[in-house]
Amino acid sequence: MGVFAMPSLGADMEDGTLVEWMIAEGDTVARGDVVAVVETQKGAIEIECFEVGPVSKLLVPVGQVVPVGAPLAVIGEGEVPEPAPERMPAAAPQAQPDAPPPPSTERPVAPAATRPVRSPSVDVAAGSTMPSTADQPRATPAARLRAQEIGVDLSGISGTGPDGVIVLGDVARGQGAVPSPQATAPADKDPKAEMRRAIAAAMARSKQTIPHFYLSQTIDVQPALDHLATLNTNRLPAERLLLGALLVRATALAARACPTMNGDYEDSDFQPASDVNVGLAIALRGGGLVAPAVMQADRLNLDETMAAMRDLVARARAGRLRGTEMTAGTLTLSSLGESGAEAMGGVIFPPQVALVGLGAPQLRPWVVDGALQPRQVIHLTLSVDHRVNDGRQASRFLTAFDTYLTSPEAL
Repeated sequence: MGVFAMPSLGADMEDGTLVEWMIAEGDTVARGDVVAVVETQKGAIEIECFEVGPVSKLLVPVGQVVPVGAPLAVIGEGEVPEPAPERMPAAAPQAQPDAPPPPSTERPVAPAATRPVRSPSVDVAAGSTMPSTADQPRATPAARLRAQEIGVDLSGISGTGPDGVIVLGDVARGQGAVPSPQATAPADKDPKAEMRRAIAAAMARSKQTIPHFYLSQTIDVQPALDHLATLNTNRLPAERLLLGALLVRATALAARACPTMNGDYEDSDFQPASDVNVGLAIALRGGGLVAPAVMQADRLNLDETMAAMRDLVARARAGRLRGTEMTAGTLTLSSLGESGAEAMGGVIFPPQVALVGLGAPQLRPWVVDGALQPRQVIHLTLSVDHRVNDGRQASRFLTAFDTYLTSPEAL
């Protein structure tokens, strides 16, 4: 018997709200199947299961707030553990009857789902629901956030999702609806404010517990840009590679060459990672930041890297990331893109030990073979955990990164 428990999806996550079961009792699950959707401070996350076998018991009903580590379901045969304690917000007080009935001893039972197990590649945004109330129409977390952003009243929209749930497409079709008078009023639980609190907690912990030091280097990216222009010749716009793909590849290969930059520091010890999973810092529309991982980035070619990046960005902004993507990063790349400041010193995402911060490309005079030329350059700032690395290891990483970008054929 295996117990599927509420996973930790962030360094400071204490609990999460179960918003949808993707399985029913009696279904058979395999490793990697998406079995639930959990709402955290950083949005709705698809949760994979790493147990194998039949689903014996669902222990938690949809809508309940569950602490990290508490049992959610039983996979296989065996003794059923105690369900997670109820952590829903207290209801408003009501008038007491003259003779209150004795308290019920029945445990809440999760309703049996009617949909089959969905693999991690399936879009669950259309099915993840928050608990409904009289004043709050049933809608996916992504649809609810989008409605808040554009000021659309969900009560005036008909849902086309399972059981009438409002999905993102319904919100888009309802943009012509009259905004609710409360559309701009503060909500009881503002998703953006919740995300900012989560980011604040993680970054405060990082700066308080990780002794950062920083090394910087300016890198000539003109060879990389020229190589991109050659690769993109005769490609359709949707198939073209962007500079970001080369930056992810250079980060992954430099991390593979410098393993002390790739891993976690926990329990007063550094654990090097066997894979290079590059966390990609993604800015969300309307504010906020997530850093899901490009898995095994050192094993991907440029086209595979570009496809993985496009997929992550699209799903991050639609609120459809998976739990492993949020927790498996071994170091993080944060880039300002094609425009913006020329340098950035980032804060390490605990428990990782390094972060690559890249400014926007700048046209600068540069000496090439003894002659001054206008070249596109990029400023790299490497944030490093001094408990694990010193300047020599960090310099090796910068040198490897520089070598790959100035010799992009190796990527």
